[in-house]
Amino acid sequence: MADPNGYHDDIGDTFVEGFDDDGFPGDRPSRPDAGKPGAGEVSSDEHVAPSNAAAHVLAPVVASGGGGIAARAMAARQSHAPDYLEGLNPEQRQAVETLNGPVLVLAGAGTGKTRVLTTRIAHILATGSAQPSQILAVTFTNKAAREMKERIARFIGGNVEGMAWLGTFHSICVKILRRHAELVGLKSGFSILDTDDQLRLIKQIIRAEGLDEKRWTPKAFASMMDSWKNRALTPKEIPEGEARAFANGWGRKLYEEYQDRLSILNACDFGDLLLHVITLFKTHPDVLADYQRRFRYMLVDEYQDTNIAQYLWLRLLAQGNPNVCCVGDDDQSIYGWRGAEVDNILRFDHDFKGAVVIRLERNYRSTSHILAAASHLISHNQGRLGKTLFTDFDDPENDLVSVASCWDSEEEARSIGDEIEALQGNGHALNDMAILVRASFQMRSFEDRFVTLGLNYRVIGGPRFYERMEIRDAMAYFRCVVQPADDLAFERIVNTPKRGLGDATLKLVHELARAERMPLIQAANQLCQTEEIRPKARNALKDVLASFDRWRQQMDGKSHTDMAEIILDESGYTEMWRLDRSAEAPGRLDNLKELIRSMEDFESMAGFLEHVSLVMDKDKAEGHDAVSIMTLHSAKGLEFDTVFLPGWEEGLFPHQRALDESGRAGLEEERRLAYVGVTRAKKRAKIWFASNRRIHGQWQSSIPSRFLDELPEDHVEIVEQSSNYGGYGGGGGYGRSGMGASRFVNQEPFQNSYSTPGWQRAQKAKAAQDAVFERGDFRAQGTKRQGPKTIEGELVAKSFSEAASEFSKGERVFHIKFGYGAIVGIEGNKLTIDFEKAGQKKVIDSFVERH
Repeated sequence: MADPNGYHDDIGDTFVEGFDDDGFPGDRPSRPDAGKPGAGEVSSDEHVAPSNAAAHVLAPVVASGGGGIAARAMAARQSHAPDYLEGLNPEQRQAVETLNGPVLVLAGAGTGKTRVLTTRIAHILATGSAQPSQILAVTFTNKAAREMKERIARFIGGNVEGMAWLGTFHSICVKILRRHAELVGLKSGFSILDTDDQLRLIKQIIRAEGLDEKRWTPKAFASMMDSWKNRALTPKEIPEGEARAFANGWGRKLYEEYQDRLSILNACDFGDLLLHVITLFKTHPDVLADYQRRFRYMLVDEYQDTNIAQYLWLRLLAQGNPNVCCVGDDDQSIYGWRGAEVDNILRFDHDFKGAVVIRLERNYRSTSHILAAASHLISHNQGRLGKTLFTDFDDPENDLVSVASCWDSEEEARSIGDEIEALQGNGHALNDMAILVRASFQMRSFEDRFVTLGLNYRVIGGPRFYERMEIRDAMAYFRCVVQPADDLAFERIVNTPKRGLGDATLKLVHELARAERMPLIQAANQLCQTEEIRPKARNALKDVLASFDRWRQQMDGKSHTDMAEIILDESGYTEMWRLDRSAEAPGRLDNLKELIRSMEDFESMAGFLEHVSLVMDKDKAEGHDAVSIMTLHSAKGLEFDTVFLPGWEEGLFPHQRALDESGRAGLEEERRLAYVGVTRAKKRAKIWFASNRRIHGQWQSSIPSRFLDELPEDHVEIVEQSSNYGGYGGGGGYGRSGMGASRFVNQEPFQNSYSTPGWQRAQKAKAAQDAVFERGDFRAQGTKRQGPKTIEGELVAKSFSEAASEFSKGERVFHIKFGYGAIVGIEGNKLTIDFEKAGQKKVIDSFVERH
């Protein structure tokens, strides 16, 4: 089940877990001698097998037994136990061994924070400071929790299975709520709503209050309510201004009704999991005290990504026990848009008095040039605790961070594609390369270029550009206009946006289409001439079909890009996303604008659709050597030998929306995002910016990002780009005074000798073309530029049938909806029938039978 905040909590398993072995208060007595010499000894009534890593703690006791067979066997096992402290640097070891009191581990990118966290848990267990059930370890994803368990298991063996409190915030809260559900108005078998169920419930509540759900959409209210729950605000606690921001003052009442409805349904959403536990702890001190006694050590990973609710949850637990260790990097806090609060980590030493702050600055991933560039860039942020990354492995032959300029996004994609091909030719794997973009619409030019080059690629953290929902919807509209027989496209968008065409209407259209072996659009046209469909739905269907007819007629007089805009506007699809107040809506609108912009490279809409079909049909390169394309937000936690960072321009990066909505805080989060991008690179970081970029459908001159001037000159090289077109000098200095005549003077096209694979293919193509002309075979190679092929089709959507009906006047027939009647008129395949109960109706003959 996916968390709407972007976390990925698979908490289904927690529904059936028992509570006997998970360390709930009272299940097992606390050890009064924990942490003291000899505390590693296990009493016979605890039934806890000693782990491999703990064997050295038990060895002196066993050895004192006289050196018998059992003692020698234990010693032999101990000699093979892994030394979990081996290989730690001094800072990492300090973070592992500082067990008492609050500890903040500031772990920079690539400094081994996961190893520190897992080794710390192993150290706690090996020293007997706590039992597995007395350790609370919190991560943000189940994947991270599984990896942590696997690492700890390598250190301490099967003992890790007793760590019932290692998991995500949400999965741990589910366990607590299952045990104490009645105290917050639920039953232990409560269900957890997914996003679809949540939106359906909100829609019901909005309708019940008589509000306009198109203006005040369920998605918008779900997003607003999620922000309240991320701050642990109940309906009574939300600020009056925010309560009045939705539906002219209905916010608080709708929130109250939503929570009441959930209580009746014995359900909660993801936001409630934390909110209910916080309420439980605040209103039942005895329950809180039990958990405070239970958890001797608390560890939190990625602390910089916690929101206010998660912070309050941890603070309540830590009030009874100061042994809190949080691991994070304030310079990598990049999720403020989904509720993450960077102040949580910045104020750690204030919130937890006497905290020890340990900085992990020794990087094991990147070159010194990359680290110096990233550190100098992030030092411009004011809201940070401060640290400087360095590496012990400095090679003077390492590449500097490169910065290159290009004319526009298309040249940017071409140049990066050529660089990737060159690296691949030198033996570098595509799997070790990545392109990190600020906005998803930037991916389109790279995807198109890689298809042209035949380069495998994969999109991480989301679908490919042409696989995104809004792009597929728009393409379905275009396909219906160009090819009216495209049933799949028509079915996808006939009720998008919502037009009141329900399943019953679509079922009738499908039945007629199958019976008459005709396309859905033709069947819909015929049904609009009769009365099988209810008047409201029939009128809506008529409007859609009339729109398609109108757009087809306009195709000859307007450009295909103008038509694309007209179709999306007049269909209401663009307006649907403008009214959507979800966090994804602005990005979807940007993608639609990029889709229209990409059509300019084609001579017709049919040619563009053919191109997209080829792109969509391309192997997705799963399991193959492929370049990774992703947004900067999706790249966190990953690393690649070579990282390309395109689009470093003002308005795009830093993004204008972040600056407008959050001011300096938004700028600093954008700078942290740039820091994350640069530190993903292990060997090569290549930054690009374009002089011109298409923004909101208009070409605009771009200003280089301010982040470029914040890079250190000593660690950056400027790459001079030459033009990709023959006949143009590219900044190489040719033709200057004293340099002699330019080699570009009187030069024939394709005479340049570049080594890029694309240029070599162009030379081969020209040679083949010249050979054709030398043979005089002009039929094989025309002199005019050939446009994309179009598929000629026949008229498929007619509102009448030329075939004579099998029925005749006066016949008695039966209709499943209108009952019995007699035929009084025939027009093609349409029958006018005088029904005994429904009166006179016009229906299609395939819907009646003789009786």
